[in-house]
Amino acid sequence: MDLMQDIIERAKATKQRIVLPEGTEERTLKAADRLLEDGVAEIILIGDPSEIERAVSQLGLRHIGKAAVVDPESHGKQAEYADLLFQLRQKKGMTPDKAAALVRDPLYLACLMIKAGDADGEIAGARNTTGDVLRPALQIIKTAPGMTVVSGAFLMFVQDKSYGKDGVLVFADCAVMPNPNAAELAQIAVATAQTAKDIVGIEPRVAMLSFSTKGSASHEMVEKVVEATRLAREAAPQFSIDGELQADAALVGSVGLQKAPGSEVAGKANVLVFPSLETGNIAYKLVQRLGNAEAVGPILQGMGAPVNDLSRGCSVSDIYNMVAITCNQAIGMKKGK
Repeated sequence: MDLMQDIIERAKATKQRIVLPEGTEERTLKAADRLLEDGVAEIILIGDPSEIERAVSQLGLRHIGKAAVVDPESHGKQAEYADLLFQLRQKKGMTPDKAAALVRDPLYLACLMIKAGDADGEIAGARNTTGDVLRPALQIIKTAPGMTVVSGAFLMFVQDKSYGKDGVLVFADCAVMPNPNAAELAQIAVATAQTAKDIVGIEPRVAMLSFSTKGSASHEMVEKVVEATRLAREAAPQFSIDGELQADAALVGSVGLQKAPGSEVAGKANVLVFPSLETGNIAYKLVQRLGNAEAVGPILQGMGAPVNDLSRGCSVSDIYNMVAITCNQAIGMKKGK
């Protein structure tokens, strides 16, 4: 996966501050040690300093000393972050006392650090559920301007290098939104195009997938994709977006030429946007298992700052790679501003 090395090198070139709220978790510490040794990112660990110190000693880690360690029970910005949380959520019933308690929760604290400008991104989920990771992120960081939905993209490294960029494609949404409407699907398309540009480093060619190509079938599910394509093009004219396209018309040059002549995407797509979570999740797992593809993700899209969720079964390498990806998201967001 040469692309992952490119992603890591871009992260090294413009170091970002990534906060790891599960700072006492063994795999997280091992990944942080490697990241610091390789100079991929500036790492902020949230956790009891004495517990981190014991774990570092037991694991024989040598580079954690380069990380900033924040004790959620006692740190210099506790009052500042509690007040920030109160100001952000008081209309939702937040009280000063509740804010003071929540600021001791590492997942809330990590998001408050990002909101206050003290970190650039967050990775969590090795120990916590997706709901626990996303809840404070949606409450504090919220979605990016112009976005109302969060979605999940996967980088798919397929065996046949003729597809995508040397065998790399971006699939979405495969993780979050069960049945997006046309407007939501358009947002997912734009967000995924940006992910492809920021992380894969390509000019995205986005195929809005359906069981129909350019009117070959008539159904309300097709109409949703047609409308989503129109809205996505309107919102992001800088990107090449076309639909509705069947998967073969999106990916195979000869089929694309036959079914959608004149399309700048058909037969050349490197980003596939699925009409529902059901289709996206099934597709990426089929490609992964039957096609022996490597799937990296989910990469969360649509947030106001990068927050990514890990599987609780993640490896040290998974955490390492997701930190590098999060760095690239942060770099891209800053360029966009």
